[in-house]
Amino acid sequence: MIETGSKNVSPQVVGLFISPGHNFFGHKDQPPGTHPIIPVDQVECVAGRGIRGDRFFDFKENYKGQITFFSMEVFEAMVRELSLDDAKPEGTRRNVFLRGADLRNWVGQRFEIQGVQFEGVEECRPCFWMNGVFRHPGAEEWLKGRGGLRARILTDGVLKRQP
Repeated sequence: MIETGSKNVSPQVVGLFISPGHNFFGHKDQPPGTHPIIPVDQVECVAGRGIRGDRFFDFKENYKGQITFFSMEVFEAMVRELSLDDAKPEGTRRNVFLRGADLRNWVGQRFEIQGVQFEGVEECRPCFWMNGVFRHPGAEEWLKGRGGLRARILTDGVLKRQP
């Protein structure tokens, strides 16, 4: 739940993903890795450590990207505006897809989803890899300012994908 002024907003969790390894992070000037990104029905969030089973779990102390969020509305707009008919959310390599959330407003904010508390740290800045992943030379540029949210996990809990 997010407190925005006097009203509470409860975004819907519409996608959850983990990956056991890095395909792009740390691969500058090298080919991407081949680790799968795995859709799951739920993820275990561990305070201060990350998502159990994900590549950033225990990455480093107080890491700003223990979990990443992405807006499904932004993804759908990108697909529509760039004509990316075969694009899939997992191409972004973000962990949690939400419907009904303006993630830009969550930077520097504490928020709660399904009883788990988080702190928004910064935008997930898109990189040049996005152009290759989505096979469109403008994907990186299109995603600037709407690439998602990096966050720290403040309390233990489980997020579940909602139908």
